[in-house]
Amino acid sequence: MLKGVGHIGIAVKNIEESLGAISKALDLPVPQIQDHPDKKMKVAVLDLKGIGLEFIEDYSEAGTFATFVKERGNAIHHVCLLSDDMEADLEILEERGVELADRKPKMGLRGKMIAFTRPSVLDGIPLELSEP
Repeated sequence: MLKGVGHIGIAVKNIEESLGAISKALDLPVPQIQDHPDKKMKVAVLDLKGIGLEFIEDYSEAGTFATFVKERGNAIHHVCLLSDDMEADLEILEERGVELADRKPKMGLRGKMIAFTRPSVLDGIPLELSEP
């Protein structure tokens, strides 16, 4: 069952610059950045009282997030919904006509099981389901 919003995923060209700017603007500490060299990605979450802003930098040449940033610049990439039964929730979404990018959950960058819908669900913005 879906439990609420976990975070808003923001794809950025330079995570250090983006985090520095938003942290300064909101007078919040800069969160720790996790680097995943095997995937050529960096990720950090800025907590806004229970809802996170997840910043993702893809420093590969042709990765999903790198391509997204090349086409759109820094932008909201996805909205994450927390689920306590992802397989059941994916099945329900599919029954309702939502196109799935992932039919089965997979391990995400932050060590939680995740699955994405196709961007068509929100006219260009996919949903991500994640373990709480």
